[in-house]
Amino acid sequence: MKIKILAASALLAISSNSMAGLYCVFDPLGAQGPAFEIAKDFALVAKQWKIPLTLKAYTDERVVTEDFKAGQCDGIAVTTLRGRQFNHFVGSLDSIGAVPTYKHLRIALQAIASPQMAPTMTSGQYEVIGVAPLGGAYIMVRDRNINSIEKAAGKKIAVLDFDKSQAKMAQQMGLQPVASDITSFAPKFNNGQVDIIAAPAIAYKPFELYKGLGTTGAVYRFPLIQMTGMMIIRKDKWPADFGAKARAYSLTQLDRAELIAKQSEDTIPANYWMELSANDKARYVVMMRESRLILTKDGTYDQKMMRLLKKVRCKIDASAAECSDNAE
Repeated sequence: MKIKILAASALLAISSNSMAGLYCVFDPLGAQGPAFEIAKDFALVAKQWKIPLTLKAYTDERVVTEDFKAGQCDGIAVTTLRGRQFNHFVGSLDSIGAVPTYKHLRIALQAIASPQMAPTMTSGQYEVIGVAPLGGAYIMVRDRNINSIEKAAGKKIAVLDFDKSQAKMAQQMGLQPVASDITSFAPKFNNGQVDIIAAPAIAYKPFELYKGLGTTGAVYRFPLIQMTGMMIIRKDKWPADFGAKARAYSLTQLDRAELIAKQSEDTIPANYWMELSANDKARYVVMMRESRLILTKDGTYDQKMMRLLKKVRCKIDASAAECSDNAE
Protein backbone atom coordinates (compact mmCIF):
# COMPACT_ATOMS: atom_id res chain seq x y z
CA MET A 1 0.00 0.00 0.00
CA LYS A 2 2.83 2.34 0.95
CA ILE A 3 4.52 1.63 -2.41
CA LYS A 4 1.33 2.59 -4.27
CA ILE A 5 1.04 5.83 -2.35
CA LEU A 6 4.68 6.70 -3.07
CA ALA A 7 4.21 5.89 -6.74
CA ALA A 8 1.11 8.08 -6.93
CA SER A 9 2.98 10.93 -5.23
CA ALA A 10 5.85 10.61 -7.70
CA LEU A 11 3.45 10.65 -10.65
CA LEU A 12 1.77 13.77 -9.28
CA ALA A 13 5.14 15.49 -8.89
CA ILE A 14 6.09 14.63 -12.47
CA SER A 15 2.79 15.91 -13.87
CA SER A 16 3.02 19.15 -11.90
CA ASN A 17 6.47 19.80 -13.33
CA SER A 18 5.32 19.22 -16.88
CA MET A 19 2.19 21.34 -16.94
CA ALA A 20 1.19 22.68 -20.34
CA GLY A 21 -0.94 25.67 -21.10
CA LEU A 22 -2.40 27.69 -23.94
CA TYR A 23 -0.45 30.91 -24.28
CA CYS A 24 -2.31 33.49 -26.39
CA VAL A 25 -0.27 36.21 -28.06
CA PHE A 26 -1.47 39.50 -29.48
CA ASP A 27 0.45 40.48 -32.61
CA PRO A 28 -1.05 42.74 -35.29
CA LEU A 29 0.73 40.59 -37.88
CA GLY A 30 -0.47 37.32 -36.37
CA ALA A 31 1.83 34.30 -36.37
CA GLN A 32 4.23 36.09 -38.77
CA GLY A 33 4.82 39.05 -36.46
CA PRO A 34 7.70 39.90 -34.10
CA ALA A 35 5.70 39.41 -30.89
CA PHE A 36 4.82 35.87 -31.90
CA GLU A 37 8.45 35.19 -32.84
CA ILE A 38 9.51 36.25 -29.33
CA ALA A 39 6.79 34.01 -27.89
CA LYS A 40 8.18 31.06 -29.83
CA ASP A 41 11.60 31.67 -28.31
CA PHE A 42 10.01 31.86 -24.86
CA ALA A 43 8.24 28.56 -25.53
CA LEU A 44 11.60 26.91 -26.24
CA VAL A 45 12.96 28.18 -22.92
CA ALA A 46 9.85 27.02 -21.06
CA LYS A 47 10.26 23.59 -22.64
CA GLN A 48 13.68 23.37 -20.97
CA TRP A 49 11.85 23.94 -17.68
CA LYS A 50 9.57 21.01 -18.65
CA ILE A 51 6.66 23.41 -19.17
CA PRO A 52 5.44 23.00 -22.76
CA LEU A 53 3.48 25.97 -24.14
CA THR A 54 0.88 25.81 -26.87
CA LEU A 55 0.93 29.14 -28.71
CA LYS A 56 -2.00 30.85 -30.39
CA ALA A 57 -1.77 34.13 -32.30
CA TYR A 58 -4.43 36.85 -32.15
CA THR A 59 -4.65 39.97 -34.29
CA ASP A 60 -7.38 41.54 -32.14
CA GLU A 61 -6.20 42.50 -28.66
CA ARG A 62 -9.70 42.90 -27.26
CA VAL A 63 -10.56 39.33 -28.22
CA VAL A 64 -7.46 37.84 -26.59
CA THR A 65 -8.19 39.56 -23.27
CA GLU A 66 -11.83 38.47 -23.35
CA ASP A 67 -10.76 34.89 -24.07
CA PHE A 68 -8.34 35.10 -21.16
CA LYS A 69 -11.02 36.31 -18.76
CA ALA A 70 -13.32 33.54 -19.99
CA GLY A 71 -10.68 30.91 -19.21
CA GLN A 72 -9.98 30.02 -22.84
CA CYS A 73 -6.34 31.13 -22.53
CA ASP A 74 -4.07 30.18 -19.64
CA GLY A 75 -1.64 33.02 -20.36
CA ILE A 76 -1.50 36.06 -22.64
CA ALA A 77 0.91 38.59 -24.11
CA VAL A 78 -0.73 41.99 -24.66
CA THR A 79 0.15 45.68 -24.46
CA THR A 80 0.50 46.98 -20.93
CA LEU A 81 -2.21 49.55 -21.64
CA ARG A 82 -4.65 46.69 -22.22
CA GLY A 83 -3.13 44.55 -19.47
CA ARG A 84 -3.70 47.17 -16.75
CA GLN A 85 -7.09 45.59 -16.02
CA PHE A 86 -5.29 42.48 -14.73
CA ASN A 87 -2.66 44.23 -12.60
CA HIS A 88 -3.09 47.91 -11.73
CA PHE A 89 0.45 48.28 -10.37
CA VAL A 90 2.35 46.94 -13.39
CA GLY A 91 -0.30 48.34 -15.72
CA SER A 92 0.56 51.85 -14.55
CA LEU A 93 4.08 51.54 -15.93
CA ASP A 94 2.92 53.05 -19.24
CA SER A 95 1.91 56.36 -17.68
CA ILE A 96 2.20 59.72 -19.39
CA GLY A 97 5.71 61.16 -19.15
CA ALA A 98 6.75 58.90 -16.26
CA VAL A 99 9.47 56.99 -18.16
CA PRO A 100 11.31 59.46 -20.41
CA THR A 101 13.89 57.13 -21.97
CA TYR A 102 14.81 53.51 -22.46
CA LYS A 103 17.46 53.92 -19.76
CA HIS A 104 14.74 54.84 -17.26
CA LEU A 105 12.63 51.90 -18.40
CA ARG A 106 15.46 49.40 -18.00
CA ILE A 107 16.01 50.45 -14.37
CA ALA A 108 12.26 50.26 -13.68
CA LEU A 109 11.95 46.80 -15.24
CA GLN A 110 14.92 45.50 -13.28
CA ALA A 111 13.29 46.81 -10.10
CA ILE A 112 9.87 45.26 -10.63
CA ALA A 113 11.37 41.92 -11.72
CA SER A 114 13.32 41.56 -8.47
CA PRO A 115 12.23 38.81 -6.04
CA GLN A 116 11.34 41.47 -3.45
CA MET A 117 8.64 42.80 -5.79
CA ALA A 118 7.08 39.39 -6.41
CA PRO A 119 3.95 40.12 -4.31
CA THR A 120 3.07 43.08 -6.55
CA MET A 121 3.13 40.83 -9.61
CA THR A 122 0.03 38.99 -8.44
CA SER A 123 -3.48 40.41 -8.41
CA GLY A 124 -6.22 37.94 -7.57
CA GLN A 125 -5.90 34.94 -9.89
CA TYR A 126 -3.56 36.74 -12.29
CA GLU A 127 0.24 36.98 -12.22
CA VAL A 128 2.51 39.13 -14.39
CA ILE A 129 5.40 36.96 -15.56
CA GLY A 130 7.25 39.52 -17.65
CA VAL A 131 7.27 42.98 -19.18
CA ALA A 132 8.77 43.68 -22.61
CA PRO A 133 9.77 47.11 -24.00
CA LEU A 134 8.02 48.10 -27.23
CA GLY A 135 9.67 51.49 -27.76
CA GLY A 136 8.64 55.08 -27.24
CA ALA A 137 5.18 56.27 -28.30
CA TYR A 138 5.58 59.35 -30.47
CA ILE A 139 3.13 62.01 -31.52
CA MET A 140 2.51 61.79 -35.28
CA VAL A 141 0.71 64.57 -37.16
CA ARG A 142 -0.65 64.75 -40.68
CA ASP A 143 0.45 68.40 -40.94
CA ARG A 144 3.90 69.34 -39.64
CA ASN A 145 2.63 72.88 -39.02
CA ILE A 146 1.01 71.37 -35.91
CA ASN A 147 4.29 71.78 -34.06
CA SER A 148 3.07 72.89 -30.64
CA ILE A 149 0.25 72.30 -28.16
CA GLU A 150 -1.21 75.69 -29.07
CA LYS A 151 -1.41 74.79 -32.76
CA ALA A 152 -2.86 71.38 -31.89
CA ALA A 153 -5.81 72.92 -30.02
CA GLY A 154 -9.10 71.75 -31.46
CA LYS A 155 -7.50 69.06 -33.62
CA LYS A 156 -8.74 65.47 -33.55
CA ILE A 157 -6.58 62.83 -31.90
CA ALA A 158 -7.19 59.07 -31.83
CA VAL A 159 -7.35 57.68 -28.29
CA LEU A 160 -7.78 54.07 -27.24
CA ASP A 161 -11.37 53.57 -26.13
CA PHE A 162 -10.42 51.26 -23.24
CA ASP A 163 -7.80 53.64 -21.78
CA LYS A 164 -9.69 56.55 -20.23
CA SER A 165 -6.45 58.32 -19.31
CA GLN A 166 -5.81 59.16 -22.97
CA ALA A 167 -9.12 60.93 -23.44
CA LYS A 168 -8.69 62.86 -20.19
CA MET A 169 -5.22 64.03 -21.18
CA ALA A 170 -6.34 65.00 -24.69
CA GLN A 171 -9.19 67.10 -23.33
CA GLN A 172 -6.86 68.77 -20.84
CA MET A 173 -4.64 69.82 -23.76
CA GLY A 174 -7.56 71.17 -25.77
CA LEU A 175 -7.67 68.31 -28.28
CA GLN A 176 -10.74 66.45 -29.54
CA PRO A 177 -10.42 62.77 -28.54
CA VAL A 178 -11.77 60.26 -31.04
CA ALA A 179 -12.39 56.81 -29.54
CA SER A 180 -10.42 54.13 -31.40
CA ASP A 181 -8.79 50.75 -30.84
CA ILE A 182 -5.58 49.05 -31.94
CA THR A 183 -7.09 48.06 -35.27
CA SER A 184 -8.86 51.33 -36.12
CA PHE A 185 -6.51 54.14 -35.00
CA ALA A 186 -4.25 53.78 -38.05
CA PRO A 187 -7.01 53.79 -40.72
CA LYS A 188 -8.51 56.88 -39.08
CA PHE A 189 -5.13 58.62 -39.27
CA ASN A 190 -4.37 57.44 -42.78
CA ASN A 191 -7.71 58.58 -44.24
CA GLY A 192 -7.82 61.89 -42.37
CA GLN A 193 -10.53 61.17 -39.79
CA VAL A 194 -8.04 62.25 -37.12
CA ASP A 195 -5.18 64.72 -37.32
CA ILE A 196 -2.95 63.24 -34.64
CA ILE A 197 -2.02 59.85 -33.19
CA ALA A 198 0.52 58.59 -30.66
CA ALA A 199 2.22 55.34 -31.64
CA PRO A 200 5.52 53.47 -31.29
CA ALA A 201 7.83 53.16 -34.27
CA ILE A 202 7.10 49.42 -34.50
CA ALA A 203 3.64 50.40 -35.78
CA TYR A 204 4.97 52.52 -38.67
CA LYS A 205 5.31 49.80 -41.30
CA PRO A 206 2.68 47.22 -40.23
CA PHE A 207 -0.02 49.90 -39.97
CA GLU A 208 1.21 51.83 -43.03
CA LEU A 209 1.36 55.10 -41.10
CA TYR A 210 3.37 56.65 -43.92
CA LYS A 211 0.03 57.00 -45.72
CA GLY A 212 -1.22 59.34 -43.01
CA LEU A 213 2.06 61.22 -42.77
CA GLY A 214 2.11 61.68 -46.52
CA THR A 215 4.26 64.58 -47.76
CA THR A 216 3.27 67.04 -45.03
CA GLY A 217 3.32 64.99 -41.82
CA ALA A 218 5.83 64.74 -39.00
CA VAL A 219 6.82 62.67 -35.99
CA TYR A 220 7.76 64.54 -32.79
CA ARG A 221 11.06 63.20 -31.45
CA PHE A 222 9.70 63.29 -27.91
CA PRO A 223 8.14 60.09 -26.53
CA LEU A 224 5.03 60.49 -24.41
CA ILE A 225 5.54 57.08 -22.85
CA GLN A 226 7.83 54.10 -23.20
CA MET A 227 5.37 51.47 -24.38
CA THR A 228 5.61 47.97 -22.97
CA GLY A 229 3.91 44.62 -23.30
CA MET A 230 2.78 42.41 -20.42
CA MET A 231 2.87 38.64 -20.11
CA ILE A 232 0.17 37.45 -17.73
CA ILE A 233 -0.94 34.01 -16.56
CA ARG A 234 -3.67 32.40 -14.52
CA LYS A 235 -1.69 31.26 -11.47
CA ASP A 236 -3.58 28.02 -10.94
CA LYS A 237 -2.72 26.78 -14.44
CA TRP A 238 1.06 26.81 -14.01
CA PRO A 239 3.79 25.56 -11.64
CA ALA A 240 4.31 27.80 -8.61
CA ASP A 241 7.80 28.93 -9.68
CA PHE A 242 6.94 29.62 -13.32
CA GLY A 243 6.37 33.35 -12.79
CA ALA A 244 9.70 33.93 -11.06
CA LYS A 245 11.59 31.99 -13.74
CA ALA A 246 9.82 33.87 -16.54
CA ARG A 247 10.48 37.29 -14.99
CA ALA A 248 14.18 36.47 -14.66
CA TYR A 249 14.22 35.35 -18.29
CA SER A 250 12.49 38.55 -19.44
CA LEU A 251 15.38 40.62 -18.07
CA THR A 252 17.80 38.75 -20.35
CA GLN A 253 15.80 39.98 -23.35
CA LEU A 254 16.11 43.73 -22.72
CA ASP A 255 19.00 44.26 -25.14
CA ARG A 256 17.11 42.43 -27.85
CA ALA A 257 13.99 44.52 -27.25
CA GLU A 258 15.97 47.77 -27.33
CA LEU A 259 17.56 46.76 -30.63
CA ILE A 260 14.16 46.01 -32.18
CA ALA A 261 12.82 49.39 -31.00
CA LYS A 262 15.82 51.28 -32.41
CA GLN A 263 15.66 49.41 -35.70
CA SER A 264 11.97 50.29 -35.96
CA GLU A 265 12.75 53.97 -35.41
CA ASP A 266 15.35 53.77 -38.16
CA THR A 267 12.64 52.67 -40.61
CA ILE A 268 10.94 56.06 -40.26
CA PRO A 269 12.52 58.38 -42.87
CA ALA A 270 14.67 61.16 -41.42
CA ASN A 271 12.56 63.88 -43.04
CA TYR A 272 9.56 62.94 -40.89
CA TRP A 273 11.31 63.46 -37.56
CA MET A 274 10.65 66.86 -35.96
CA GLU A 275 12.90 68.19 -33.22
CA LEU A 276 11.23 70.24 -30.50
CA SER A 277 12.85 73.20 -28.80
CA ALA A 278 14.26 72.82 -25.29
CA ASN A 279 11.62 75.25 -24.01
CA ASP A 280 8.78 73.23 -25.55
CA LYS A 281 10.16 69.98 -24.13
CA ALA A 282 10.35 71.55 -20.66
CA ARG A 283 6.75 72.78 -20.96
CA TYR A 284 5.52 69.37 -22.07
CA VAL A 285 7.30 67.65 -19.17
CA VAL A 286 5.42 69.93 -16.76
CA MET A 287 2.10 69.37 -18.53
CA MET A 288 2.54 65.61 -18.52
CA ARG A 289 3.39 65.63 -14.84
CA GLU A 290 0.26 67.65 -14.07
CA SER A 291 -1.80 65.13 -16.04
CA ARG A 292 -0.10 62.25 -14.23
CA LEU A 293 -0.86 63.74 -10.82
CA ILE A 294 -4.53 64.12 -11.75
CA LEU A 295 -4.74 60.58 -13.12
CA THR A 296 -3.06 59.17 -10.02
CA LYS A 297 -5.40 61.07 -7.74
CA ASP A 298 -8.48 59.72 -9.54
CA GLY A 299 -7.14 56.14 -9.36
CA THR A 300 -6.27 55.67 -13.02
CA TYR A 301 -2.61 55.17 -12.13
CA ASP A 302 -1.24 53.22 -9.18
CA GLN A 303 0.37 55.51 -6.60
CA LYS A 304 3.02 52.97 -5.59
CA MET A 305 4.17 52.65 -9.20
CA MET A 306 4.24 56.43 -9.57
CA ARG A 307 6.54 56.68 -6.53
CA LEU A 308 8.83 53.99 -7.95
CA LEU A 309 9.08 55.72 -11.33
CA LYS A 310 9.81 59.06 -9.67
CA LYS A 311 12.69 57.41 -7.81
CA VAL A 312 14.02 56.15 -11.13
CA ARG A 313 13.82 59.62 -12.72
CA CYS A 314 15.53 61.23 -9.74
CA LYS A 315 18.22 58.56 -9.72
CA ILE A 316 19.12 59.60 -13.26
CA ASP A 317 18.63 63.35 -12.73
CA ALA A 318 18.62 64.35 -9.07
CA SER A 319 18.58 68.05 -10.01
CA ALA A 320 15.08 67.85 -11.52
CA ALA A 321 12.55 70.14 -9.83
CA GLU A 322 10.23 67.24 -9.00
CA CYS A 323 12.91 65.60 -6.86
CA SER A 324 12.58 68.30 -4.21
CA ASP A 325 8.85 67.90 -3.57
CA ASN A 326 6.51 65.14 -2.43
CA ALA A 327 3.71 65.68 -4.95
CA GLU A 328 4.26 62.29 -6.55
